Amino acid sequence: MKKLVLLLALSMGFVACKNATTEESDSMTSSISEEVWGQLEDGSEASLFTLKNANGMTVTITNYGGKIVTWTAPDKDGNYENINLGMKTLPEYFSGAAFFGTLVGRFGNRIGGAKFTIDGEEYNLVANDGENSLHSSGAGIDGQLWEAEIVEAENPTLKLTTVSPDGAGGFPGNLSIEVVYTLQADDALKIDYKATTDKATHVNLTNHAYFNLSGMSENVLNHEVTIYADKYLPVDSGLIPFGEPAAVEGTPFDFTTPHLIGERINDTTDVQIATGGGYDHAWVFTNSSDEMKLGAEVYHPATGRFMQMYTTEPAVQFYTGNFLNGSLVGHDNVKYDNRWGFCLETEHFPDAPNKPEYASTLLRPGETYTTSTMYKFSTK
Repeated sequence: MKKLVLLLALSMGFVACKNATTEESDSMTSSISEEVWGQLEDGSEASLFTLKNANGMTVTITNYGGKIVTWTAPDKDGNYENINLGMKTLPEYFSGAAFFGTLVGRFGNRIGGAKFTIDGEEYNLVANDGENSLHSSGAGIDGQLWEAEIVEAENPTLKLTTVSPDGAGGFPGNLSIEVVYTLQADDALKIDYKATTDKATHVNLTNHAYFNLSGMSENVLNHEVTIYADKYLPVDSGLIPFGEPAAVEGTPFDFTTPHLIGERINDTTDVQIATGGGYDHAWVFTNSSDEMKLGAEVYHPATGRFMQMYTTEPAVQFYTGNFLNGSLVGHDNVKYDNRWGFCLETEHFPDAPNKPEYASTLLRPGETYTTSTMYKFSTK
């Protein structure tokens, strides 16, 4: 199979395309390559892009849903292992695959009652999570084949574009979306989102990557987490938030100082832990600005891997793989059992379209939606 490679000579900013060879993969260059990964059910071809920086970090992304398929990061001894839950082949994603690594929207997270009202007109969505809409009602951007462009830049950069058509999942307006993935020299993957619409609609884009910093050797209960948020959103039995944000202080939701995921995740004396089956809630950042800020940190002591998450968003959905049950088997034949991965889905508040007290997610014609998130890796 022919593979096109875009080599980026970091010292000169030089860009060239050529056929891939073993000699091109060395520690002095970064690169981005494209290969055909498989066919969709309609016969169209999806590609797999491999982004590699000069340190040796690699991220593979498919333009089917913009999914992150693999992501390697070094441990304290310099050993690179995959830290991203994903599937081995394209067809395994067709039935959803727990949203592994995918772009989700046009409204990530849940909308209560699968409906909302804009300017007096009610829009009924597809209820795909009980009576609610989850990640755009099964008609979201995660199931679309995006246009892909390798961008000539200092760092490996992939631009994906698509249109979520008017009426998709019940949402109004043709929503034009652009997402840019950039693998930086400092072992950070930056994700920039942009969207415009021709009719007023709600937008809340995010990425649903599941991380496991152990290199998939164990579940995530021994990961140490810090979330720079002094409030979170309690949820009802349908995992829809209700009321104002609540203080984390004195609860199992207080990650303002580091705590192991497994330390309090089964404390069902806490009503919210019992309701969520663990952590599946939105944390509200103490720093509410729309500037890029440090939102969370995760450390795996055994491997020394350390991840920092930065975002312009006001909240993050911290999810601990509570619904994983071992039925999905991914890279290296790893069975993704319960709590085998965690997500840090940056976002506006769930069910914001139905709660005027929350920051608005409404996008109107002539406006541009923009947001950025970055996941940076190191060791300690």
